[in-house]
Amino acid sequence: MTITYAIETRLGADEFMDVLKRSGLDARRPMDKPDVIQGMVDNADLAVTARDEDGRLVGIARSVTDFAYCCYLSDLAVDRDCQRQGIGKELMARTKEAAGGDKITLLLLSAPDGMDYYPKAGLDKFDNCFGIRRT
Repeated sequence: MTITYAIETRLGADEFMDVLKRSGLDARRPMDKPDVIQGMVDNADLAVTARDEDGRLVGIARSVTDFAYCCYLSDLAVDRDCQRQGIGKELMARTKEAAGGDKITLLLLSAPDGMDYYPKAGLDKFDNCFGIRRT
């Protein structure tokens, strides 16, 4: 399978929701609130995508970044049928490069089932992160 990677600025919410469903990440996203999903797409600073030969979106790394110091990778979704081919790792590498390369820190929150994946993909586990959860 040939994969084409790109930075996209005009991604549709329907296409984003579709890849979330095919990746399994939909269980952790507000799929019942299309206005929120649309805001997530419209207000991302960086969206790196992976498309197959037919142009179908098979992966996305959606981030919020200042392009100078840090990049929060909010969504990393790869179609289940395309996983274990290096797409997620490539999306993360391209995100880091597009956000500023070695001058930025790339951060993400992992779903429980991804905790084993990220160290294998080259990410360090941080023990000093804190947050306030949405209500």
